[in-house]
Amino acid sequence: MSQRIVIDPVTRIEGHAKITLVLDDQGEVSDARFHVTEFRGFEKFCEGRFFREMPGITARICGICPVSHMLASAKAGDEILAVEIPEAGVRLRRLLHYGQLIQSHALSFFHLSSPDLLLGHDSDPAKRNIFGLLAAHPDLARQGIRLRQFGQEIIEILAGRKIHASWVVAGGVDEPLSEEGAGKIRAWLPEARQTIEHALSFFKREMEKHHEEARVFGNFPSLFMGLVTKDGGLELYDGKIRFMDATGQIVADQLDPRKYQAYIGEAVEPWTYLKFPYYKPLGYPGGMYRVGPLARLNVASHCGTPAADRELAEFRQLGRGVVLSSFHYHYARLIEILFSIEKVQQILDHSDVLSKEVIAHARRNRYEGVGCSEAPRGTLFHHYKVKGGGLLTWANFIIATGQNNLAMNQTILQIAKHFVDGKKLKEGMLNRVEAGIRAFDPCLSCSTHAYGEMPLKIELREADGTLVDTATRG
Repeated sequence: MSQRIVIDPVTRIEGHAKITLVLDDQGEVSDARFHVTEFRGFEKFCEGRFFREMPGITARICGICPVSHMLASAKAGDEILAVEIPEAGVRLRRLLHYGQLIQSHALSFFHLSSPDLLLGHDSDPAKRNIFGLLAAHPDLARQGIRLRQFGQEIIEILAGRKIHASWVVAGGVDEPLSEEGAGKIRAWLPEARQTIEHALSFFKREMEKHHEEARVFGNFPSLFMGLVTKDGGLELYDGKIRFMDATGQIVADQLDPRKYQAYIGEAVEPWTYLKFPYYKPLGYPGGMYRVGPLARLNVASHCGTPAADRELAEFRQLGRGVVLSSFHYHYARLIEILFSIEKVQQILDHSDVLSKEVIAHARRNRYEGVGCSEAPRGTLFHHYKVKGGGLLTWANFIIATGQNNLAMNQTILQIAKHFVDGKKLKEGMLNRVEAGIRAFDPCLSCSTHAYGEMPLKIELREADGTLVDTATRG
């Protein structure tokens, strides 16, 4: 008889989920599934709202990455207005975006994943948390807290509050950056730069202790997807879509994000509320692809800033053409923080950063708009359709975590097959399975939205568990 091991809940992630491991008669893992157990219906209850309200509404999807939704939503609004945003407005949006990436990546690395990386996957679970990290590595832990605070300060200086702001709007941004605000951000930069350089050096030393995890934490061939500039460089706010395969060959390039439906499909399964996007030309599930920091560094030919480019060259020595192991999402996040700090400096040094021309005014000129940007966890799409006065009749969000869903399920299966012994279970084995999910830094509140008919199975049981009736949809 087969047995099941259920990890419920999965810890140190944003949202609610569980993992089921299926053991065969010999006690070996035969299957693994990542179940997302929460459901939120933003796509439906946004219908009937004015499209100009959407950046402020969708920022409420998540307290970790509200800026990402606000930006993608505003960019969809830009399309509906059919306007060209003033350059200063674009720069301030980018500045906000870099602040969001810094704070989110710092949270993921220092707070959620570092307890595994620095204290050990087999360490006492009572101490394997941010408080245990503060005790064992107080300087690094405090630096991580300060680095996240830097990103949050950028957001607050620009948008007026750290979370759930509504400063980015269709057509640009509401208010320009003040000279005082720019000065505060500049004052933070030396400390932030020193912290990320220290963290990179520290992580590369510690990585020597995790060869086995790096070898089996999602180390398999897949496609990778991300935005790139016209010359193939790393792009987080705008750009075109590039797909790359596991050998480093470009599969598709300079794809229009507005036409995502031509190359991205969405599948559903009855055992999770998280959808399964896939690359349409290869079908489901063969069209598995990964997004996020690892994917972005794989698909980009260069970063475009001096220090990040040096780190990227070293990072690429981990693989032949591309880096396949999902364990290295951690490393990629640190490089992207460095890149973002360099870009913040460049924006602040620009002559029009304090310009008052930050918004373009117009009425609805189109009935449809798609906004796309690179959220910390990967490529994010907001797609809206509106009627006459601008009220939404339809909305679709494709979230980064969903796009990693096929890869996350394959990752936990690979880890479980390697580490889990059903005859002699140890806590560290199961923690490694969880850590495989944490490498992707999933944001489940963002990603569980309905589109079309979701499979649903309802069972009616007596108090003693006897099955009375079932109803199935989809």
